Amino acid sequence: MAGGGQVSASEQVSLTSTKVMTTLDTLFTAVSTVQILSLVSICVTTGTPAATTMQYQIIPTVGATTTISGTSASLASAVLGTTVVLNGTAVTTAPDILVAGPALGTTSARPIVFPAGTLGLVIGTGPTTGTWRHTLRYAPLTPGAYVIAA
Repeated sequence: MAGGGQVSASEQVSLTSTKVMTTLDTLFTAVSTVQILSLVSICVTTGTPAATTMQYQIIPTVGATTTISGTSASLASAVLGTTVVLNGTAVTTAPDILVAGPALGTTSARPIVFPAGTLGLVIGTGPTTGTWRHTLRYAPLTPGAYVIAA
């Protein structure tokens, strides 16, 4: 096959350190193109009850910045273990917020292509005062593609 290459179809996971969420904070950097299989943010320490909202956003190396989720509901009630899950239904769909319990994954219905560039946050009324950890489950779409957590 001319111009072809081998791509491992195995899923990979990248995990950020625990941090406060701030607007335009970079969570992950894609080196070449990957497909997002799930994107989950978990509250590690409870913060103050500010009416903070969040969106996920991709800033590609080539092309336009794109918000890949709608604005979440307020994270003011986020307690230890609260989970925010990217809902891959449409780029305008808000992430699902699940308060301190099992979280149902919803991204598998429509995985999102994440080209070379960064994936980060848009925070409304922020930053958060609690800390969060972010997990990206992905599959490479080009030879040598991988993701680095910030």
